[in-house]
This record gives sequence, structure tokens and C-alpha cells, in this order.
Amino acid sequence: MFKIITETADFVVVAKSANVNFHDEGELGSGLFSQVKEHLEKHTSNAELYPVHRLDKMTSGLIIFATNLASAQLFSELFKSHLVEKYYLAISDNKPTKKQGLIKGDMAKSRRGMFKLMRSMENPAITQFFSYALGDGKRLYLLKPHSGKTHQLRVALSSISAPIMGDPLYNSTSTADRGYLHAYALRFTFSGKQYEFTLPASEGAFFLAKNTTERLIKIGQPWLLEWPHIKAS
Repeated sequence: MFKIITETADFVVVAKSANVNFHDEGELGSGLFSQVKEHLEKHTSNAELYPVHRLDKMTSGLIIFATNLASAQLFSELFKSHLVEKYYLAISDNKPTKKQGLIKGDMAKSRRGMFKLMRSMENPAITQFFSYALGDGKRLYLLKPHSGKTHQLRVALSSISAPIMGDPLYNSTSTADRGYLHAYALRFTFSGKQYEFTLPASEGAFFLAKNTTERLIKIGQPWLLEWPHIKAS
């Protein structure tokens, strides 16, 4: 369900499994937050845990929890100021309308719990991306969001005709073995110290395929790529 990647006096970084909800799901069981809190209570003296960002149920990968109120408030400011760099991986088997660049626009609620990307720019979702051919019509996407909207990356790729494989909402006809979205890397400075985390996916046949893993080696640390400067507003 999850794995502790790093534990400090102020926060923990956790590797979330795919298909685990953030919150409890009643009879379906405890969510990620409850699982991590129970683990810390059992194995450490710390009984405090604060969410500072979230991942969708289908999304695997890196997520931060604060372990005291002061650090939770600091992380809140870091995220609000776009000072936590986040990088995601996704795979689609549809041909995109563009292979790299910027996806930007307001998001509005649609049907069945979905969202859609608008042409207006009042409070836009902002996502930069590169993509790489994997063969057999599939492409790997490296995504860098500059905002934190619900379903942002799923909507972004859907808007360029490349919905994520296995996405139950935006690619409902896909029969993939999981939703192919993974929180791949984090970089931030906390209390004067810089932290960098990179975690390849451990679930999903196409994430684990040789051509995907070889491509990730070539990409290297995602923050070292030449991302064009944009104003996150």
C-alpha cells in the first residue's frame, strides 16, 4: 500500500501504491493518510500527521506528509508559492496533438466527476511536458505541473488527445493493468536544506518495460532538463 522513503523530524516522504485512495473508503478500507498515521503511531513516538498535498486514487508515487503543525504551515506556503517542484510520468497510447510544450487553461467541472480544460485564463491550470516515443503507438510523458488543480494532469493529457492509459474517467475504454500516472520526483528546500527525491514506478507492465526504463535513464534528473521559463500565475 505504501513505503516510507524518508522520515525526518518534520515530514515523511511516502511511496504510494496505485489504486489506494487518500481518504478512508468505509467498508473498502483505510485510505493512505490513515495507514501512514497508524504506522507512525506504532513504530515511532510521533502521533501527529498533516496532509500537505494529495494524489488521485489511481496515481502512484511520491507524496509528502508533515509531522507537526509548524512544518505543515511551512509546506503550505511552499506549495502556495510554487516552491515544491513536482514531476510526473504518464503513458498514453493515443497520438497527441502536440508532443511537448505547455498546456494552460481554466478548468471547469464536467459530467460524472470529470473536469474539462477551458480556453479562458482567469485562474489557469499550468502544465509543462516533454514526451518520448516508446513504440507500438505508446508515448511516455514527463509532466511538470505549476499548479495543483484536481485531475490537472489527467485533464491536460486528455485535452491534447492523449488520455492516460487505464484512466477510468478520461479513458474509460482503456483496458490497461493500472492507471498510468506516477508521481516520479520531488525537489524542494525546507528550513535551508535542499531535498531531492526520484522514484521510478514499481507497478504496471508498461512502466516496467525495458524501453521505458531505458528512456528514464536517458532523461536523468528531471529538474536538469531545459524547461522553458514560464510565469506560474
